[in-house]
Amino acid sequence: QVQLVESGGGLVQAGGSLRLSCAASGRTFSSYTMGWFRQAPGKERDFVAAIIWSAGSTAYADSVQGRFTISRDNARNTVSLQMNSLKPEDTAVYYCAAKSPGTTWRHWGQGTQVTVSS
Repeated sequence: QVQLVESGGGLVQAGGSLRLSCAASGRTFSSYTMGWFRQAPGKERDFVAAIIWSAGSTAYADSVQGRFTISRDNARNTVSLQMNSLKPEDTAVYYCAAKSPGTTWRHWGQGTQVTVSS
């Protein structure tokens, strides 16, 4: 059973940085795509970034391009999201997600709160 556990959220001032981590277990993830999504109060869950575990190829939402960096650590089976130059509009619950080839985003973590104060 796939288990994803996020950590690293918190409160930060605008312009600051945070690093989120997602510990993945229960499967060999070499063929998986791992992603980060976020959901602000009253809004839908939006895509933030994704990485193909084996190739290391990445993709980002336009709103975070150049500020956020997604990466994976094969030895620790973790996926991280480095968030720099944070803005109040980045405030949301951030979720780690995983999908196997040809499927949808089926596996989700419990989420971690990120709050950026102005």
